Amino acid sequence: MQPKILMYSTAVCPYCVRAEGLLRRKGVSEIEKVRIDTDPARRDEMMERTGRRTVPQIYIGDFHVGGCDDLFALDHAGKLDPLLRGEAA
Repeated sequence: MQPKILMYSTAVCPYCVRAEGLLRRKGVSEIEKVRIDTDPARRDEMMERTGRRTVPQIYIGDFHVGGCDDLFALDHAGKLDPLLRGEAA
């Protein structure tokens, strides 16, 4: 079973669109998107949880991938597909 995908994002974020595109190409059908631009409490939650201020911030299950560049690096290293299959990071 595919783990839950969570992405902190904003309405106008080209990196969020790019990251979502890669996940969709990998067969991900559901992405829980948390809009931090419309909910300051969720922005605080993201910064507390990740220690970062930029979007996207992506979680695959409990694993914090990081941002768009981190997601693409994970894919390039051959580690994204196993994560999406629910295998340990």
